[in-house]
Amino acid sequence: MKKSSRFFYTLFLFLALVVGAIVIVNPIKLYKRASGVPANLVVFTGASYVDKVNVWRNLAQGGEETNVRMLAAVLPQVKALGASYIRIDHVFDGYNVVSRDGGGTLQFNWTSLDATINDILAAGAKPYIALSYMPPAISKGDIIEVPNNWADWELVVQRTIEHVSGTLSISGVYYEVWNEPDLFGKFKVYGDKNYLELYSHSAIGATRAGGTKAFKFGGPATTALYENWVRALLKMASNSKMRLDFISWHRYSKDLDVYEEDYKKVTAWLADYPGYEDIELHITEAGPNSENDKVYDNYFGAIHLLATSALLEGDIDRLFHFEIKDGPGNDKYWGRWGMLTHEKWGAPEAKPRYNAFFFLNKIRGEKLNVAGEGSWVKAMAKVEAGVIRMMVVNYDVYGTHSENVPIKFDELTGAKYLYKRTDYGGVQTQLEIVPTAGSFSTTEFLKPNSAISLELVPS
Repeated sequence: MKKSSRFFYTLFLFLALVVGAIVIVNPIKLYKRASGVPANLVVFTGASYVDKVNVWRNLAQGGEETNVRMLAAVLPQVKALGASYIRIDHVFDGYNVVSRDGGGTLQFNWTSLDATINDILAAGAKPYIALSYMPPAISKGDIIEVPNNWADWELVVQRTIEHVSGTLSISGVYYEVWNEPDLFGKFKVYGDKNYLELYSHSAIGATRAGGTKAFKFGGPATTALYENWVRALLKMASNSKMRLDFISWHRYSKDLDVYEEDYKKVTAWLADYPGYEDIELHITEAGPNSENDKVYDNYFGAIHLLATSALLEGDIDRLFHFEIKDGPGNDKYWGRWGMLTHEKWGAPEAKPRYNAFFFLNKIRGEKLNVAGEGSWVKAMAKVEAGVIRMMVVNYDVYGTHSENVPIKFDELTGAKYLYKRTDYGGVQTQLEIVPTAGSFSTTEFLKPNSAISLELVPS
């Protein structure tokens, strides 16, 4: 063999091995990107029901700043979103709630925390409180350590619930034990620093709370969904009859399949614990990336929010998009998680993720079943006073996939409808349609990372 031929043959073998290795390492993602399943949507309009609707109407604000009213500068904008719950963490270390007097007795000052809770109420929402982090006055070390005395922590939890659900008389508040305990504190569900111990003492405090409105209590609010954490918590609650009203976790990913896999996994695990099959499921922080990412400032972030909301509607009970407002960074737009910019740079400005909520909120009413979602296209539909509304999202992390989507509305009872299409961030078109044998079929084109809403209005 000639030297030149041998060189090219060797180069060919090398490249073949490299490509083969890539395929072996990540065959699923390569296959999915190349192929995937197109959508063929069917909306069954004959029966509607109320079940875990408006899963997206929940917001979360992290502890970007301490001892301040983080929502004060954006109250009108937050109120306009119509959120049901707003989640806050850093409750004990960020608002100077707990201290000791000269004799060592625990003292509670709710002034700063109440200001934020009042802002949540003024926004038309209810508080969802992550019981975190450890008050310095009772901690063995810093704010992610365990207390010197578990009785002190039990009292902190008890007094917090008695104040918010009792003194402030707010019904339906959720209390979540800690925030990302696997990260903040390096808790496990075994060993010396055991989350189960933290949870059990928190539950004791919650049980002792008296004179309160109805509230709900749960956890573990881990950085992702972990089987050993969920099973350990369910086993402890089941064996000891300890209070556990919801299971919560966080999910940051641009891959929608991960969100769906989480739901399938947790429902399968719950089947092993009688009495917990229908426990509430909450994703209390969600977004494309747990780190700073430019997508939080652009259009992609909005499509991700629409797609995750459509995907999980009717499955989990609450989805909390993180977060409401940026922290005070060195730039106005710095890839932070907020839907609104910080007031440090003037009047807070809405990012595309914020505006996506208004598009979502138009899809209101009782839920209709939708079949035929694909690898990229997700959808949900509802009916209100005879008006059928549907949202269809074409989400592609690579930004290349467009699709002609067949859509069939089945079991229609009206003789004639006004059919409207509204593109997210775009134009609206409409025409009159007459169903044939109680159904109407159409095909809608969706470009990469786009969303449309459809309406059928009886006429």
